[in-house]
Amino acid sequence: MVLKTFGWSFAVTALGLVAAILFGGWTAFGIVAILSILEISLSFDNAVVNAGILKKMNAFWQKIFLTIGILIAVFGMRLVFPVVIVAVSAQLGPIEAVDLALSDKDRYQELVTDAHPAIAAFGGMFLLMIFLDFIFEDRDIKWLAWLERPLAKLGKIDMLSVCIALIILLVSALTFATQAHQHGGAHVDKSSTVLLAGIAGLITYMIVGGLSGYFEDKLEEEEEHEHEAEEQAEREGKPRSAVALAGKAAFFMFLYLEVLDASFSFDGVIGAFAITNDIVLMALGLGIGAMYVRSLTVYLVRQGTLDDYVYLEHGAHYAIGALALILLVTIQYEINEIVTGLIGVVLIGASFWSSVRRNKRLAAAEGDAGDRTEVPSGV
Repeated sequence: MVLKTFGWSFAVTALGLVAAILFGGWTAFGIVAILSILEISLSFDNAVVNAGILKKMNAFWQKIFLTIGILIAVFGMRLVFPVVIVAVSAQLGPIEAVDLALSDKDRYQELVTDAHPAIAAFGGMFLLMIFLDFIFEDRDIKWLAWLERPLAKLGKIDMLSVCIALIILLVSALTFATQAHQHGGAHVDKSSTVLLAGIAGLITYMIVGGLSGYFEDKLEEEEEHEHEAEEQAEREGKPRSAVALAGKAAFFMFLYLEVLDASFSFDGVIGAFAITNDIVLMALGLGIGAMYVRSLTVYLVRQGTLDDYVYLEHGAHYAIGALALILLVTIQYEINEIVTGLIGVVLIGASFWSSVRRNKRLAAAEGDAGDRTEVPSGV
């Protein structure tokens, strides 16, 4: 099971590390290995959240997530995205931006750093909305019940999550966006940029998440009709394709997963510049890490881990909330990536341990109930 799920990840790791050695020797090998670990540690919560969505999709779309999805994740977000940032911020053409990334790495890093406030605001707001919608929803299973019960009651207020997100964005723009560094002796105010990027992140979440939710609601209705349609198609000798079986719901959930992955990758891409400004090594290292996150997501789904450890999803969403706030704070202040990664690991680790304790309590309770219902011998 492990080899089947992680086989491609192992293969990509081997090819990536060999390519790193050929490109820059053993130093490049070490950098790529470090970047891979960085990406995995920062994105473990991403895998847990993705698994909660992916388990609702059929096998076909799970394969699409591991194939086309990984191409988007690796080449789109880890290679093309940083170049696009430079092209837009420096008003360069795509070819010029690539040439700059390869020939003038220091200037390239400087341009990406300048674009960080907009990136952080967009990604921060997208992730913040995911967190807020989660904690304001009334759930049967609660991890931190003392906190989640009152928040679920507040969640009955329409558009509360949007209002809170906009307030946080406004505070972030006014507090963090006036940057102290000098560009040509001029004071740089990024507040308008942060506001626009944050609103764009909010709109993106509402459009993609809204479409995903809409079609997800129709998924059960669609599944009810699938069986009848399959039988009719078989009678006519025209079996339905896997794509048709997947339906619109799966497509929009896949789209939602890709935008979610993009938002999660922001901190990894920016954090990678603390280790190297070589775009080739960055793409190799982050790409390997992204592949493991993808495989881990599918592994969690196929093993039913989220069903066995019910608080994992809670821990991952709290980690998302922490990451969202960290991204907004990094508009002005630098926060070490190790701190970001550790917060996510601690929260998910705590939720996993709480799940284990819950399972033990339930098992003990079932054992006690079984003992009480046994008929004593000799009666």
